[in-house]
Amino acid sequence: MQRAADGWGSGLLGVLIFSGSLPATRVAVGGFSPLFLTSARAVIAAALGAALLLVLRQKRPAASDLVPLAIVALGVVVGFPLLTALALQHITSAHSIVFIGLLPLATALFGVLRAGERPKPAFWLFSCLGAALVAGFALMHSGLSLSTGDLLMVAAVLVCGLGYAEGARLSRRLGGWQVISWALVVALPLMAALALATLPGTSAATWAAVGGPAWLGLAYVSVFSMLVGFVFWYRGLALGGIAGVGQLQLLQPFFGLALAGLLLGEPVAWSMIAVTALVVLCVAGAKKFA
Repeated sequence: MQRAADGWGSGLLGVLIFSGSLPATRVAVGGFSPLFLTSARAVIAAALGAALLLVLRQKRPAASDLVPLAIVALGVVVGFPLLTALALQHITSAHSIVFIGLLPLATALFGVLRAGERPKPAFWLFSCLGAALVAGFALMHSGLSLSTGDLLMVAAVLVCGLGYAEGARLSRRLGGWQVISWALVVALPLMAALALATLPGTSAATWAAVGGPAWLGLAYVSVFSMLVGFVFWYRGLALGGIAGVGQLQLLQPFFGLALAGLLLGEPVAWSMIAVTALVVLCVAGAKKFA
């Protein structure tokens, strides 16, 4: 009983940490380019993850784990951070958070594909309904076609779902925080090269022009979104069970909208709240029949 309670508490803390990712990214892209932000956060998190692996003397992954780790890195180290940073140049974080309501569903879909599960027909009904709600919301705010920001968020959700599903499979063998740490290490050479290539500049004036909020945003997504959040999240999944604790992710859109409104002062329309609530219901239904 205590083990399960600890798992739920740890999982909830992980979700709360992830909920600040998009608002923090929105602030950070005000001072850094999306490419530099994506690479810099990965380099910082990789340095911390590598230190943890060394200090705690973790066993190196097998050669057969390298491709799955590369998929995790592609999804949660490179793909999701970069695509959301690009999207947040076109839309507000409050608008983008509506799409995060589909992340648990995307994770479940890739879990079906990767694990060969056979969900009930009702699963696909809820899946299609949730996707239709998100598409309808985007069309309502962007006219007859999806905006660039909307399309980037859809892509971000898909690659992140793939990364989560692959990471969940690997965590059964390697451990939760070890998976994200090794994935960061695998991506480090590419991310370090990209960070150097996209440096804002070498002059003191260039760096001085980057405001304090942008630095705070970079610090948050580097330390918390990219590493610490995964430590609590995967610990929660391990202690409380993936199916049970995974439901906590359904709360992320609500936490994210609250942060966007309270911290950034962004308008949170009733339509955003309503669509997010409906999407969460669809995801919950789809998860039930998965």
